[in-house]
Amino acid sequence: MLGAKPVFAVLLLIATGYAAYPYVALYRLGHAIHSGDAVALNAMVDWPAVREGIKEDICDSVADNPETTAGNGRLPEFGASFVRGIAANAIDQRVTAEGLVSAVQQGGTADPPRGAAVRVSWAFFDNPTQFVVNLIAPGQMQPITLQMSLRHSEWQVTRVWLPLELLEGANSRT
Repeated sequence: MLGAKPVFAVLLLIATGYAAYPYVALYRLGHAIHSGDAVALNAMVDWPAVREGIKEDICDSVADNPETTAGNGRLPEFGASFVRGIAANAIDQRVTAEGLVSAVQQGGTADPPRGAAVRVSWAFFDNPTQFVVNLIAPGQMQPITLQMSLRHSEWQVTRVWLPLELLEGANSRT
């Protein structure tokens, strides 16, 4: 029976490490953003997947907008492809590690006032290889949601859902 205790301790240590790993990755992601480390961001974010998800969300928000849809509630085919093309071009140029670093650096001073920074409101496993994080940004009612996936033993951001008000702002700029 003495052999069961060390095995249990090792299994408990592995489970604790696994459960803590995405939180450590999230901390590293935040540190890379605040320190302006574009190289680290490129390693921690699947930028093509994130850009594709944001493109879909913008196109969906335009298609759901009654002012831009036809009488049947759908955007005409040409209009949908046109919006998709414009959104794709703008997103491909702006949603990059360098663009994120630039936006953070332009967003304010080096030491923002206490409570003014983006904060984590919720973070937990969606399944064993996916971790979901809700972030609350100053002035935003809805959270920004990140999905991190475990790929090749590393947690990587693979999807971002922006609040509707940010998507509408993106629509007005494209």
